[in-house]
Amino acid sequence: MSFLAQTVRQVLRQVPHRNSSLTGAMRSLSISPAFKQQNKPATESVDISAIAKDQQKEGQDICERINRQVAKSEQGRLFAVVHLCGKQFKVTPGDIVLVEGYWPPTTGDEISLDKVLLAGARDFTLVGRPILEPGLVAVKATVVEKTLSHTKTHFRKKRRKQYMRINFQRSPHTMLRINSIELARPVDGKSEAQESSKRVF
Repeated sequence: MSFLAQTVRQVLRQVPHRNSSLTGAMRSLSISPAFKQQNKPATESVDISAIAKDQQKEGQDICERINRQVAKSEQGRLFAVVHLCGKQFKVTPGDIVLVEGYWPPTTGDEISLDKVLLAGARDFTLVGRPILEPGLVAVKATVVEKTLSHTKTHFRKKRRKQYMRINFQRSPHTMLRINSIELARPVDGKSEAQESSKRVF
């Protein structure tokens, strides 16, 4: 018993020393507030209005370059992404677009696609948020053909129940030819947030 009592006393004497050594180690690793302040970099004042003016000037320069290219017809072939009957189509002049489902225009109608999400050429791209402002890009198209799709077969069967049904379906299709894509007026550097009251459906 005396041996057991002696070992317990030794263990109890050593435990406080371990805790004190750990707390000392934590103290030596901690950073004092004065040290933090010494290494803090000096804050520089940033002139936000100067940055905004530089960005505005850069935007105006880009708009002027685009307008010069369009005036001299050096922009190359234009392309556009249009929103049509719930889908988006990337089109260029001369393309044929197939619109699925019923659509009111009849064969031979010339239409203008007003929901232009994006337009661009070789050197520039105009991106809408979500659409470009009305009247900036004119996309003209002609309805070429209104037909029905190929016959789709819908076959149902339940085995061992003498149940078998077969249905055929043809959905209407409209084919459009894209006649032209043009920038209708010069590009200005105004933000589209100012034109938010205008909406195209």
